[in-house]
Parts: sequence; structure tokens; C-alpha cells
Amino acid sequence: MISNAPVLVCISLLLNALAVSSDNSSDSLLLGCGLENGGKDVDGRQWSSDSKYLTGGNTVASKSSHQDPSLLSEVPYMTARVFTSEASYRFPVQPDKRYWLRLHFYPSVYGSFNPADSYFEVTANGITLLSNFSAFITCQALSQAYLDREYSLAPLNSDSLTLTFKPSDKHNGAFAFVNGIQLIPMPEVFGSSAVMVGNQDQTLDTTTSTFQTMFRLNVGGQYIPPNQDSDLSRTWYDDTPYLYGAASGITSHVEKNVTINYQSMPKYIAPLDVYSTSRSMGSDNNVNMGFNLTWIFQIDPNFMYLTRLHFCDYVETKVNQIVFNIFINNQTAQREADVVAWSGGQGMTTYKDYVIYVGDSPGDENLWLALHPDPETKPEYYDAMLNGVEIFKMNDTILAGPNPQPSQMLLEHEQEKKSFDNKKKTSNTVVIGGAAGGAAGFALVTAICIAAFQRKNRDPGSYTQTSSWLPLYGNSHSSGSKSTISGKSCASNNISAMAQGLCRYFSLQEIKHATKNFDESNVIGVGGFGKVYKGVIDNGFKVAIKRSNPQSEQGVNEFQTEIEMLSKLRHKHLVSLIGFCEEDDEMCLVYDYMARGTLREHLYKGNKPTDTLSWKRRLEICIGAARGLHYLHTGAKYTIIHRDVKTTNILCDENWVAKVSDFGLSKTGPDMNNAGHVSTVVKGSFGYLDPEYFRRQQLTEKSDVYSFGVVLFEALCARPVLNPNLPKEQVSLADWALLCKRKGTLEDIIDPNLKGKINPESLKKFADTAEKCLSDHGLDRPSMNDLCWNLEFALNLQENNGGSRHASREESEFEEVSLGDDENKNLSTANEQEDSSENSSAIFSQIANPKGR
Repeated sequence: MISNAPVLVCISLLLNALAVSSDNSSDSLLLGCGLENGGKDVDGRQWSSDSKYLTGGNTVASKSSHQDPSLLSEVPYMTARVFTSEASYRFPVQPDKRYWLRLHFYPSVYGSFNPADSYFEVTANGITLLSNFSAFITCQALSQAYLDREYSLAPLNSDSLTLTFKPSDKHNGAFAFVNGIQLIPMPEVFGSSAVMVGNQDQTLDTTTSTFQTMFRLNVGGQYIPPNQDSDLSRTWYDDTPYLYGAASGITSHVEKNVTINYQSMPKYIAPLDVYSTSRSMGSDNNVNMGFNLTWIFQIDPNFMYLTRLHFCDYVETKVNQIVFNIFINNQTAQREADVVAWSGGQGMTTYKDYVIYVGDSPGDENLWLALHPDPETKPEYYDAMLNGVEIFKMNDTILAGPNPQPSQMLLEHEQEKKSFDNKKKTSNTVVIGGAAGGAAGFALVTAICIAAFQRKNRDPGSYTQTSSWLPLYGNSHSSGSKSTISGKSCASNNISAMAQGLCRYFSLQEIKHATKNFDESNVIGVGGFGKVYKGVIDNGFKVAIKRSNPQSEQGVNEFQTEIEMLSKLRHKHLVSLIGFCEEDDEMCLVYDYMARGTLREHLYKGNKPTDTLSWKRRLEICIGAARGLHYLHTGAKYTIIHRDVKTTNILCDENWVAKVSDFGLSKTGPDMNNAGHVSTVVKGSFGYLDPEYFRRQQLTEKSDVYSFGVVLFEALCARPVLNPNLPKEQVSLADWALLCKRKGTLEDIIDPNLKGKINPESLKKFADTAEKCLSDHGLDRPSMNDLCWNLEFALNLQENNGGSRHASREESEFEEVSLGDDENKNLSTANEQEDSSENSSAIFSQIANPKGR
């Protein structure tokens, strides 16, 4: 079972699944559920309609109302088969064959069906695969847009497989759904027996067991997509996020003069890339004896687990050069492990299977794998190594695990945050916090993955318990405090009288009338706070209404922050808050309607049928956003740090004027002449997060500059900032773009729609600016004011096609640069229609006399 790692994202990801010869077998089925005439995915594989296999029950085919940017392929995820009563698929199978069964889920709005109501059970010939399962909750916990489950079904002794979906009877209005089904015959990869951990003399027959894939990792190597697997179309992930502790050893790759030899072992056991890379402890014997090379995995308690370890020593040539012990859950699984002795020589492959029962005592939601040198055998080197690991849950009747639950770490963090907020209130300091919001995105599957760093330092018993096949890399936002409905009733009481006086209060009846009672057809987006509806007020004035989701990670704090911030800030390039509603356990925020949506929607396919953005327009949008951020940084005596700058938080109105949005994480900064930073819990979106901020937990306005640098490269390259499907060096857009920039190959990775359309000098100026934003140290990054100048210079070069080398602009365009020198100046600029009064700077009044700071 793979759960939410931050990192780490984050985080998931079988979009390319199964593009190999086994897919083309006459016995294989690739079904796009809800597809009428089938369709092809991004890899060109043909998916068929599922309708002819359905039997009984009430079902409907439906199309998702929204395509998340992380969905690189519409097939099979954008259509679903929805079950309002128990119904089944019946598939022909060979009675003596083992089959892969892969189920694909994308919890989205399908017609009138709310994904939060999808609780259901799935059985396969009587084996319970899922019970009271919520793909919505699981994806939310994992910060993923979609997920996939993989099962290996033992021979069924039947010529048919009945796959049944049944809505839960524990929830009113529950329904079931599935987006894709793959049923693929497979060879017997599990052998005949496995060693029982704790009793090496006892073995367990595995040939008749049904398995659920929990983890499949290429240790010391990179992501391996299904079309590069060894004929079984599996996905192998990087092991970095699962390493425990700071001692992660070293990685290596087989030398060109060494040939990997499978001998008599079937090549489908694991691909060549798994055996060509490894992780070992290093060359210092003294250091190696002082630690274990350890991985930790989150699992469901009260099950048997098969752990398969893959080995190939392509460095050592003799027996007893490296000998080590293998421990699983602090029990000895193998003594005197000698890979060369097992395999027969250098570069020869082998694997070992171990079975362990995991109970339900405290701490049993984790499975530990540890390697340590065995000094008793007096090996030549005190070292240990591993090439790959697979972990499978085993059971013949039930494999279902629970939906994710809040971790102890999250509960402790909430308590700490409450204490922190109380302390801040007593010192008359404005505290603005909350959980990170925005659309779902990707998570980093590399050593730089923030989730991995956080994970390493957690207490073993603090993990969230989930059971997902996708890896636990965090997707789009970091964990934060979760405000609940119970706190809503006091929300408006905590909003300052000044803030309430500067924006309009809407009754719930007005909000319902504007949105046609929150009609799903009016939903224009979904973020961390909740759904966003298009609405109409005051006889035709269009607005965007953000409605709080009771299950959202964002709540009262973000609600108050948005009102406190935006009611007192007015700028051409900031989204305007019109008003709010807090009534009957509902929290709503009303904004100006941004007809063009988010910048991200125009950079990626699928969300809006708009033409590709020209380079000139992209520059203009980036300049507008930079101006908005510059105003936040300098438009008052104290800096306002946005803390969640990304392409989903840059909106465009009907005239393509860019506006910065979503201030739920914003932080009022320090007097930069004194403290220079704010010490605060790290929050933000993975891929955009300033690494210096993460390391030091000291927030400055240069953290926004770093995030904006990532936005610049995203606008140039039109690819996700994190894409774990790519080779390791390309996963992070920031890292990859910087590498290409320094190698002089940046033009190779820009949006193909822009190639040949950008003036080279404009591109160079733009890339130089983005590169400076991503400097390791904040002091080396430009200010937002410098950014505005440089981007305008790049625009001037583009418009003049390399003519004048001097960008011209009106003095009035940057009047906001000088604001903030006098705290009695109002916060608006000369070109704004609506000015705030002098008193509108009251948002900073508590900091102006910072008692107790």
C-alpha cells in the first residue's frame, strides 16, 4: 500500500501503463469504461468499450467535467462507468492462468455525481479487493488526481471472471465508478514458495495466493515506465522517498564492460534496468558498521506480505567479498547474504522472496526493510547492496484496506499551530496561515523531493495509513492544518471590522441565487478550499464564488486570510474580492470573474479549447503577474509574501490582464531592514517551493521570486513542473531547465508551438531572468522590480524583433514601486479605479508597533 508522501508527491502514476506485447495478447483486455467506441491513449494503445461485458444493475456512462493537468491522457481517465446499484463485469479467462487486474480511478464530477459520495466495494470471483473504498479520499490524502490498483489473481479454476462493483450501504447516496480496467494474462512470477521471516526453515506456498501490488521500486535507479518493463508492462519507481534516515548510501550503475546475465532466470522477473543499478552503503567500513541501509513502507496491518528483493552484484567477483544480513520489521529474514555466492558470479541476476505477517499492534502500519554488514563472516568489505524491491499484500479472500485516516503527525501539527496562533494573538501580531491550496499536480520522485526529506525525519508511528498502488509522492500541496466546519461559526467574528467594512457581505440566499443553488453546471474549478462556481449578481454582473468544502484542508484560517488581505489591497494585477458569506455552516468568497481562467489552463491541453498562447501574450501575462507580486512586496511598510506562486494562481480576465489570486497562504513579512525574514512552518506547492525556505524555514520575499522563476520556465516550456514519468534528471522542470540553459540546449525543451517564433535575444533575456530567480541563495535573486524591468525588456526585444536594445516604458507604469515608503500612503496605484482610504493600511497597523517582537 502506498500512501501520501510528501514527495514528496507526490506521486502516482500509471498513465503509460502496460504498453508491451502482453497487452496485445488475444486474451488481454484494455477497457475504457464509459467509452462508446473505444479510443487510444497517449502511447497509441487501443482501449475498447466496456459495455459488452456488463451484466445486471443500474449503470451510466459519463464524462468528467474537468481534466486535471496531471492527466496526460484522456483515455481511460476522462470517462467513467458509474454504478448506482450492484453490477458486474463478466470476462472470459483461462482457468489455469494467472492474470494481472488493473483498475484505474479518477475521482471527478461525472454529471450529477459528486466524487465525495463514491464509496463502494469491488470483488473478483468472491475475493474482496476493495471495501467501503473512496477514491476521492484516497487521492486527496495522497495529493494525487488519480490512482491505480494492481492485483495478481491466482488461477481461478473457472472459465470466467466476475468483477462486481457495489455501492456502499454505509453512506447515503453512495455510488461506485471505474475509469479503466485491464485484464492481462501473466506467467507465474511468484515461484513455488517463500521463506517465512523469523523461521528460515519454514516456507509458504505462494502459487495459489492472490496478491495486491503495494510497492515496486528500482533501487538506486530511476523511474521505469511500463513500455520499458520486461514484457509484463509494470511500472518501477525510484526508491529515494522510502529511504529512512540521513544515511542513504551511494548509488551505482553497471560498467560497460560488464554484461548482465540472467542465466536460467526468466527475463520477465525484472527488467535489465533494475539489475543495472544498485544502492550500497559506501566504501568506509567504519561508517557502514554504524548504520543500517533502511527503507520504510506504509502498509495495512493484519495481512501477510511478500517482499521480493532483486540482486545483481556487477562490481565484486568473488564469494565473501560482501556479506550482509537482511532484516524485515526488525526480524532476521536472511543471515550471511552473499549475492555472488547466490547468483554464481559477477553480473548474474537473482532474487529472494520473504513472507512476513504484520499484526495490528501500534506501529504495525509500517514495514521496515534494513540491510547491515555481517562481520561474523569476516568479509573483505563491510557493505550491503540491493537492486530492486517489490512488496505484495497476500490473501485468498480479502485484500481490502481502510481509507486514509489523519496521521498523528497532522494532529500534533494542528495542536502546535493553535498554540502558535494563540501566542501570536497575545503579542498583537497578525498571523496568517493555512493549508496549501490549488489544483492537483505532480510530486517529485527524486532525492530532492521535499516529501522525501520530511518523511525521513518522521517518527515511525506517525504516518497516514492508506492503501494505494501509486507511490506516495506528494502532488500539489503540502500538508497543513485542516479547519473544520465546527470552526466556521466564529469565522466572521474574527474578521476585523475594517475588513468587513471594505467588502460586501452576502447572504446565503444571495449566493444560492447567484449560483442557481450551487448547480454543478456552474462549476468552473476545484481547488484546495473547495469548488469555484460561476455566478451572476446584481442583474447581470459576473462573479466567481469559491465555496468551502467541509473535507477541504483549507478552512477558517484561509477564509479569514483572503478577506483580511484582499479587502484592503486594490491593484490592477490582483484579483479583486467583492465580498463574502458566512452563514449556516457555509463559507463563500466572491471575486471578480476571470473569464480566461488560469495561466496553466492555457499552457496545457484539455481544459479550455483556446488557441496556443503566443510568446508575446505569455510575456504580457508574466509581466502582469510580476507587477502584482511587486506591489505585494513593496506596496506597504511591511512586505506581503504570497507563498504559493504558481500558474494555477495566475488568472486572466477577458482582456488577458493577468491577476494574482489565492492568498490563503500569504504571510505579512518583517521589516526587512531589521529581521529580514519570517520564521515559519514551510508551506507551498511542490515544484515551486524555494529550497532555501525549506532548508532554513525562514521566509522572505525572495521565496516568491524563486516560485515565479519556476512559473517563467513553465510558461516557456509548457510542461508540468514535476513529472515523475521522465528520467530522474528531467523530473523537476526547474532543475532540467537550468541544466539545459547551462548546456546551451534550452531551445530543445521549449513549447514546440513556440519554436521559431521567439526572437533569440528575447529568449536569452527571458531565460537569463528565470535562471537568476532560481539561484540557490535568496540574496542572489532579483527583486520583483528588477523582474518587471527584465521581462519588459524581453517583450520590447520581441516586439521590435531585435531592433532597439532599450526597453521603453512610461514612468506611470511603475508608480507602485515607490509605494510603501510612507505608511500613511494608500495602497492603490494611480491607474486604479478604486482607491482605498488611508485607513486601509490598517492591515499593517498591528505590525507597525510590534509589541513583544
